[in-house]
Amino acid sequence: MKIAVIEDEKPHQDLLCHYLGQWRDKAGQPVCLEAFDSGEQFWFRYQEQKDYDVLFLDIQMPGMNGMDLAKQIRASDKDIVLVFATGDSAYLEEGYEVEALHYLLKPLSQEKVESCLEKALQRRRQERFVTFHTKDGILKVSQDSINYVEARGRCCCIGRVGEQTALEVRENLSEVGDLLDGGEFIKCHRSFLCRLGNIHHIGREDIFFDDGSAIPVSRRLYQQVNQRFIAYFRREL
Repeated sequence: MKIAVIEDEKPHQDLLCHYLGQWRDKAGQPVCLEAFDSGEQFWFRYQEQKDYDVLFLDIQMPGMNGMDLAKQIRASDKDIVLVFATGDSAYLEEGYEVEALHYLLKPLSQEKVESCLEKALQRRRQERFVTFHTKDGILKVSQDSINYVEARGRCCCIGRVGEQTALEVRENLSEVGDLLDGGEFIKCHRSFLCRLGNIHHIGREDIFFDDGSAIPVSRRLYQQVNQRFIAYFRREL
């Protein structure tokens, strides 16, 4: 688990890092912990490494505050866990807007910090993530959010739930297929993989997903995809 603490006040930053370190040692979890003094400092790093699992953000910081930073991150990353740590409860409603896991009021307690980490760990266990190389760096993506993968030359485009613009990654179709869970994804066309769990229904020429998007299914693979789709949902039920 990769955790970042974004806090401009050194005593609060040190205390939170101390609590996180104690939880790491007690829980026996492999944790990479990084601390940043400002929203701008973290945002610069985030452009290069988008593989963080949990962010602890102070809201009231000079320059880019924690809420503005969270909104920028949420615009491209729906999966990262956000925890706000602040001395002012006035931002609570905005915290819901960016789907924050928790809202910690200062002074922080070790018990509450550890409770947040346990919730974050539970969410991480439920969601399976893969990392891809993009033009902006490394990006972590939830497998459950992927509708399809389309080959585009030597690279791929990934269609995600509710996203109108596909994510371009540097991996080819074979490399992406190796990263994904073979029980969840199937080849439905020479240029496409699709996630069975996100399919709404299968037509003779197209596969339709729950969010309304669609991709082609080849005649050669139609029967195999249809059988796997039925078997998947019988198993899930």
